[in-house]
Amino acid sequence: MSNSRIIKSLLQSSRWPPLGFAASTFSTTRLSLLPLPTALNPYFSSSSFPFSVGSSLQLEPVSSLSSSFTYRLLSTTTSTHNKHENQQEEEDPYLYETTEDDGETTDGWEEEDEVVEPKIGDGGDGGGVVLQGVPWGESALSIAHDVLKMFSDDIKLYAFKTTPRGYIYVRLDKLSNEYGCPSMEELESYSQEYKKRLDEAGERREIPDNLALEVSSSGAERILKVPDDLDRFKDMVMRVCYIEDAESNSTEKTGVFLLDSIEQENCVWKLADVKENRDPSSKGRPFSRKQRDWRLKLAFDRHRMIMLYLEY
Repeated sequence: MSNSRIIKSLLQSSRWPPLGFAASTFSTTRLSLLPLPTALNPYFSSSSFPFSVGSSLQLEPVSSLSSSFTYRLLSTTTSTHNKHENQQEEEDPYLYETTEDDGETTDGWEEEDEVVEPKIGDGGDGGGVVLQGVPWGESALSIAHDVLKMFSDDIKLYAFKTTPRGYIYVRLDKLSNEYGCPSMEELESYSQEYKKRLDEAGERREIPDNLALEVSSSGAERILKVPDDLDRFKDMVMRVCYIEDAESNSTEKTGVFLLDSIEQENCVWKLADVKENRDPSSKGRPFSRKQRDWRLKLAFDRHRMIMLYLEY
């Protein structure tokens, strides 16, 4: 690779937003930085941005749910094939084409078009593994697990998704982090090693040799499993979507709560002391006794979605 550059700046906060890196085997090499405005991302000041990146990398902000953000790193390379190889690849089901416009090859990265409501096990915000029937999916997943063995035991695979268009989305979860977000160095290291392993497998014709890869954190506004994730995040404010009774026509409600306790097959919630739960006319006064004593008891199956709550 050429045109190597290293950009560094000071870290001003210990809290990280969702972080991500992406790599693809397309086109040319470039490095660019697009910092997010401070008003949208309170984790960083307007004068500094914490990261350290090597050659052939491109760092771009990608919007996620609500007010959270994902950073992804694009590493792009160009591979050449002789005429005989090109003839063989015309009938190769593992081949994915790049996009060309007026003779210029693009970087090959385009977001998937489908936008759906997140849910548990969707391979994205809801975690889990989704291969969508691609023939190389199991091989790519196996390589992802092998790369994880190089890292500490508190970094796990939160979500893994492959698409028929040749995209791989990986989300990592760091158990020791408050929000489950690995550091940028950890994400960068994983992304580079995983891309290296994918390239090697592509050369052996085990998987396509031009897959696009995005590696990111599980995200601060991840969907929580009930009851599996509740003990881990029990001290954090959560946004809870629920129904109060089991009737099919029951209206879904949303509240911002703290977990008070878990009793058998039920969660007991209390009001979180956040802006959404305060009376605008209270002018900063603390909760009343009635608000402090309020409790909501819900069976596990009455919860429709639970996410960590971020107050901006």
